[in-house]
Amino acid sequence: MVVHVPSTVDEAVGQLAADPASTVLAGGTDLMVEVNDGHRRPSGSVIVVNRIAELRSWRRDPQHASVTIGAAVSYREMAEGPLAAMVPALAQAARTVGSPQIRNAGTLGGNLGTCSPAGDGLPVLSALDAVVDVASAAGRRSVPINDFMVGVKQTSLRPGELIVSVTVPVIHGWQGYAKVGVRNAMVIAVASACVVLDPSRSSVAVALGSVAPTIVRCPDAEHHLATSLDWSTLAATSADLDRFATLVSAASRPISDHRSSAEYRRHAVGVLARRLVRRASSVDEAA
Repeated sequence: MVVHVPSTVDEAVGQLAADPASTVLAGGTDLMVEVNDGHRRPSGSVIVVNRIAELRSWRRDPQHASVTIGAAVSYREMAEGPLAAMVPALAQAARTVGSPQIRNAGTLGGNLGTCSPAGDGLPVLSALDAVVDVASAAGRRSVPINDFMVGVKQTSLRPGELIVSVTVPVIHGWQGYAKVGVRNAMVIAVASACVVLDPSRSSVAVALGSVAPTIVRCPDAEHHLATSLDWSTLAATSADLDRFATLVSAASRPISDHRSSAEYRRHAVGVLARRLVRRASSVDEAA
């Protein structure tokens, strides 16, 4: 097996163009599990991208109120420091991923490339309407996150394209992420939710993970909460929150599998979303 270790994006996409069957490797926390389990065998060369400086860095753009996060930035980097302050829901999601060793190695680009509906970072990116920046030998393009994810472990990446970064708005509102699993740590999400409340636009965004073939938004629930929320306190009545939770559950399309039933997943995302909104208004959620 031939392994390439490029130092620039141009070098990486040149190698992808020369060998379209190449496998891109960043942290390896998804790929190596599949290889070790015998579910996948790289058919071409392996391109290791975690030494490309552009992919390992992030930058804030105050003029456009956004932050661009390189595809090889690790969960640990997203979970603490300046990035955590700018995108707190992404930091919350990053802290739920695996063990410290996994968080040190796993990357945001890997989460996107795998595109599992249980990916912890993906509901946050969806709720924030992030944009995925990709490159190929032909140039670069930007893809809205909800167009990038097209199915179970399926993306709209074209042959020869490499995920370079993700650009996320920095909002001055409230955002939060929560998930449930079969245990309290080291767990794949049985159901997950991200809620973003933006008072500057009086807008609500809700995205759900592990309850459909890919991440889903909840437009009916978003509209209901946006029109019933007290934007000065981010509070809503119990009746409005109950209706919001019902609409969130209705937007899900879960399946039953070895980790959970569809009925539980449908119920869980409504509870999670309701609790996140209650958390935003600093009101303790009843048991």
